[in-house]
Amino acid sequence: MARILGGIAVSHTPTIGFAVDHHKQQDPAWSPIFQSFEPLQRWLDEKKPDALVYIFNDHVTAFFFDHYSAFTLGIDNEYHVADEGGGPRDLPPVKGDAALSRHIGTSLMADEFDMSFFMNKKLDHGLFSPLSALLPWQQDEGWPTRVIPLQIGVLQFPVPSAKRCYKLGQALRRAIESYPEDIDVAIVATGGLSHQVHGERCGFNNTDWDAQFVDMLVNDPEKLTEMTISEYATLGGLEGSEVIMWLVMRGALSANVTETWRDYYLPSMTGIATLILENNARIPPVDTLDRHRKHMAQQLSGVENLPGTYPFTHERSLNGLRLNSFLHKLTQPAWRARFLNTPQELYDKAGLSQEEQRLLTERDWRGLIQYGASFFLLEKMGAVVGVSNLHIYAAMRGQTLEEFQKTRNQQVTYSVAGTR
Repeated sequence: MARILGGIAVSHTPTIGFAVDHHKQQDPAWSPIFQSFEPLQRWLDEKKPDALVYIFNDHVTAFFFDHYSAFTLGIDNEYHVADEGGGPRDLPPVKGDAALSRHIGTSLMADEFDMSFFMNKKLDHGLFSPLSALLPWQQDEGWPTRVIPLQIGVLQFPVPSAKRCYKLGQALRRAIESYPEDIDVAIVATGGLSHQVHGERCGFNNTDWDAQFVDMLVNDPEKLTEMTISEYATLGGLEGSEVIMWLVMRGALSANVTETWRDYYLPSMTGIATLILENNARIPPVDTLDRHRKHMAQQLSGVENLPGTYPFTHERSLNGLRLNSFLHKLTQPAWRARFLNTPQELYDKAGLSQEEQRLLTERDWRGLIQYGASFFLLEKMGAVVGVSNLHIYAAMRGQTLEEFQKTRNQQVTYSVAGTR
């Protein structure tokens, strides 16, 4: 099974990444930050976790307010650096662990957390600013460990409560520990501490509260779950209330932890704390993890016995992402015009494989499904090429339209709504 080594908490202020990129590690104003990070670097180097479950919030870079989720888990193989307005930082992409992500996502959904999932998104300073100071990296070799990004939506209210974040951490522990592979995992929580970056209260800090919060996080985290977001904002600034994300990390650890490092520095706008908590988990005499894996599998148990049925799982979605992205763009008039007039040019532009090109060119509807296409994208393609939904249904069953229509109560044809 997977083991949780412990948790790290750090600020994700962009000043950390700025100082890294401009080689300010020895400057008097910046050096305390990097001195504070050194024990975290040593801990990670000593423990060598196979993966970091990395809790952060995006800053309206990859995620926008037109579709804003509370809890969003990355399920991709790698994550690139986002451009936040001044060009992307010169950092290599970080590798993900799609299999571990899928397991965590399935577990959290089974525990009734209504998760969102993302692929093919670039991530901003919420992840990369502290990561670039925590881990060694080289452009040609990348980072020394994999990252499972867990994004918390804390910028558009209502946001998850402190108690919900703590419960998410408890569910995250079950998810990680029930992963059957023999790997070591560390939990990293980012954000905070006290700060406010908008309005007339901009520049607010509260060092006394910062110290009290960290102390309670270590020794009495459940008391922190009783506080409201307004109370967090009152004590630590509105943006400082993002420290509720630290409760996800704390909830994922054992009730009793060993604190091996704590430090604090307030250079400018944000109270920067660093914290290491080592896990003191105990293994019960009964196999609760196998029971949890059965709980995770309950909803889809038996579906594998249904002939001609292909659940659109995270694995199929990731494997078919390039093809499905191509099909999704058929909702754009210019893209579908090029698809009808110069398909090969479009195939090349999208980097489709020879097999993907063949499936599209031959209109192999059943083959496309088996490959990993979503039906609800195939019906869009049908509307573009003038093939009705009923023709596609018949092809799925290996029948002519006439043969399929005989199995229906009414002999009608239709497609998705449109003016064509």
